Amino acid sequence: MKNRISSLIQNFDRKLLIPFFTAGFPTKNKFLDLIKVAIDSGSDIIEIGLPFSDPLADGPEVQYSSHISLQKNIRLNDIFILIEKIRSFSEIPLVLMGYYNPILAYGEKRFFSKVKSLGVDGLIIPDLPVDEAEEYTQLMEITGLSSIFLVSPTSENDRIKAIDYYSSDFIYAVTVTGVTGTGKVFDKATDNYLKRISKQISKKVVAGFGVSSADDAKRLAKYTDGVVIGSAFIKIIRNEKNFDSALIKIERLLTSIRNAI
Repeated sequence: MKNRISSLIQNFDRKLLIPFFTAGFPTKNKFLDLIKVAIDSGSDIIEIGLPFSDPLADGPEVQYSSHISLQKNIRLNDIFILIEKIRSFSEIPLVLMGYYNPILAYGEKRFFSKVKSLGVDGLIIPDLPVDEAEEYTQLMEITGLSSIFLVSPTSENDRIKAIDYYSSDFIYAVTVTGVTGTGKVFDKATDNYLKRISKQISKKVVAGFGVSSADDAKRLAKYTDGVVIGSAFIKIIRNEKNFDSALIKIERLLTSIRNAI
């Protein structure tokens, strides 16, 4: 079964740029505008957040975007339609990031089959422990989806090995303890952590949580295979007077990161 992430990884010739956007934020149409700008700015994979009321790993910016989407009654069926619309103009690999409860309520097999049929390529589920993931990863593999797990600075060696084993194509390295958000400080400890896990992991590694500038991205990409950025975009949208000016700033930020890495 076709998987765009696997195909991309096999033909990997540059650092991955992975922007994150919350589905339906700030509106359905503006969300699609953000996706188009991300693609035009040289992104390699798009990560789409499923709005959730009780997030585990999301910082204040992503929580805010989820809150706005939920307020506007963005539900799974709306997200499915948005994915269909993305597929009408792009074949860029798509990853969904969401929590397990809504998937369980929808039905795991039903959910995986549905998103695969729409053109989704992988899933990140932050609240699914790798210790309990064997059945999940088997089902994902049968469906043709990539399983993507998080590794953090507190992950012990045995857990890192398990995460490497159960991840399909790449692993998401959380750069700091805590939640997502801008304003994190990357230091020598961050460098050492990324160098350490890169030696222990056989899959590709992308780094995220706290990336807010081209300099941040360049530093993290030095020790990994790419970067994820999301909160910075939400912050721009919240701070700008209108969406058009926010879109311009986001395009500039993405282009600067693409050039930096």
